[in-house]
Amino acid sequence: MLINNAFASDPASPLIGLLDRARTGTLPLVDLFKITESFNATGQRAQAAEFFKTWIAYNDTSPLLHIAYFNYGVTLGQMGDTAGAVQALRACIKANPRFGAGYINLGRALEDSGLPGQAIQQWRDFVEETSDITPERIGHRLMSLQHIGRVLEGAGRLEEAEAALWQAIELQPDRTEAGQHWTAARQRQCKWPVLAPSEHVTYRQLLDSMSPLTLAFHADDPMFQLAKAYRFSKAQAGRPDLSAFPRKQPKKKVGTGERLRVGYVSSDFREHAVGFALSEAFELHDKTGVEIFAYYSGAIRPNDETQGRIRAAVDCWRDITALSDVDAAKLISADEIDILIDLNGYTKNARTKIFVYRPAPVIVNFCGFPGSMASAAHQYIIADGHIIPPEQEIYFTEKVLRLSCYLAIDRTRQLTTPPSRAESGLPEDAFVYACFNGMQKINANCFGRWMQILSATPASVLWLRSGDAVAQDRLCKLAAQSGVDANRLIFATPVADHSGHIARMALADLFLDTSPYGAHATATDALSAGLPVLTISGAGFAPRVCTSIVAAAGIPELICTTPDEYVERAIAFERDRESLAAVRTSLENQRTTSVLQDTPAFVRRLEELFWQMQGERERGETPLPDFTNLDVYYEVGAELLQQHVEFEDEGTYRKRYIDALAKLHDYSPLPYDKRLWRDPAA
Repeated sequence: MLINNAFASDPASPLIGLLDRARTGTLPLVDLFKITESFNATGQRAQAAEFFKTWIAYNDTSPLLHIAYFNYGVTLGQMGDTAGAVQALRACIKANPRFGAGYINLGRALEDSGLPGQAIQQWRDFVEETSDITPERIGHRLMSLQHIGRVLEGAGRLEEAEAALWQAIELQPDRTEAGQHWTAARQRQCKWPVLAPSEHVTYRQLLDSMSPLTLAFHADDPMFQLAKAYRFSKAQAGRPDLSAFPRKQPKKKVGTGERLRVGYVSSDFREHAVGFALSEAFELHDKTGVEIFAYYSGAIRPNDETQGRIRAAVDCWRDITALSDVDAAKLISADEIDILIDLNGYTKNARTKIFVYRPAPVIVNFCGFPGSMASAAHQYIIADGHIIPPEQEIYFTEKVLRLSCYLAIDRTRQLTTPPSRAESGLPEDAFVYACFNGMQKINANCFGRWMQILSATPASVLWLRSGDAVAQDRLCKLAAQSGVDANRLIFATPVADHSGHIARMALADLFLDTSPYGAHATATDALSAGLPVLTISGAGFAPRVCTSIVAAAGIPELICTTPDEYVERAIAFERDRESLAAVRTSLENQRTTSVLQDTPAFVRRLEELFWQMQGERERGETPLPDFTNLDVYYEVGAELLQQHVEFEDEGTYRKRYIDALAKLHDYSPLPYDKRLWRDPAA
């Protein structure tokens, strides 16, 4: 209801007098803001909008008109009136063509309207309009460039995104947001080296800007990965106001017969690796013992079969996409969740801040992110003995609990009949090496090993997942430079049906895994199709997931310990087809009996772990994260990473850290910790 109508029955209302002052041009802008802020604070945005509209209509000669238009646009946007917000913000810019905030918000409103091209143009207009650098304009210029890069990256226009983001980086190299997206864009384009400093931007600044996920693609350094996650967590979480969230106390559930309430939070309850992996697991949960809540934080997916299946399997589906982090946390708290599972971690569309409010007594890191969250909120991580053996627990702040195999598999999916090789663009008689990992997982060392393999096996081809067209062209040129005919690189045509994609994997002879970030769900897909996966067991979480999957499938002989062994084994399989046929036969014989295929056991064990966490919480034994010296480990790791050591044994790796820590300790004593810097007297 608008103010004119709301207060017409009360001519004595002071608000009517204020509206009259707005009409006569005697209401100062500062008073207008006080009034509208009061309305907005109480949720009366329609009343605030009416005041803005009235003031603007009768004060069109004010030098501050653009500010009124801007705040009017913000209010309309909060009301859900995107078209009105666009109109108001266009008027704001017309009134002051150099008002940066107007361009920023207009671009976001246009993006929300499904017009990314127009959004980019608004931000570009501001960048071109403001070549002068003032403290105010540098911030808006930076935001404009970051938004341009972000939207272009999302649209797959990676080279354009990279160029815009580099401008933002050079503008303020110590700001990390642009650098995160810039690194990701270069990884997806296979531009090596990924971190390319300039006269104005240092290697360290680029390294500091990397997110934990992009770092996992870049290097296999589990201690630095932990320290990076710790810094990222602090930057993401900040110091939120927790006064409205008293620490949740556990309900007595163990031994009572009452069901345990388990909440899963994810943006990936859809046709996504996480959705595919957990669909059957959700269906197999024992509903007499656990009550399953799914909190979805992704985009609307009206015809997504995987999402529909998950919705049907859980007890309660909550869409929290439109909720703020605070409101989402309040909803989870009101649902009285006992165990809250973070299925995103530090990945796209993650809602990490929700967990900072501790909306459940127990919070768990599982399945979405390959590493420690290193946050004060996450108390447990679920993995398995291959990914995190006991001696590797020092690289995690969470308490480690283990399954038999980290990833579940959906045994119910029906694979289509594979196409012929000719239909897939493959030569009939060639030995087909394949890798369907994303382009961002390929690096110079990995690609170099593939070229070694192809050079030694002239009758072979390499079948890759299609990606950015520029990246594909770059890989072909690099192959030619290595003496390999570029036509031997074949890029798989995208298919809409995921089961069809899995089925065609059977056409290949051997899957070549990437490193340091190996295949995860893609490995389960390949093995389901009967395609053996050759992998390297690295040091950290990301490279060891594939090791876990291959072992669980019953073919541990395909796990290599060094890059040289990986190359030798790949070449040997091409030359000795019978040995590879024996592996495929073994894989087929274990199709229904391997650990990887035992999804019911996976779910039973998962529920056992939930009850273990609940019991520890009830007894006051919930673990507390330990962050001792992680800032120091970050500084040490940042220096050691510049040595560009790809593979080394665990003892040598740890010694490099210990030697560096000893030098720091000699200069200024460091407190001892439970990781690498231990008290020699203890």
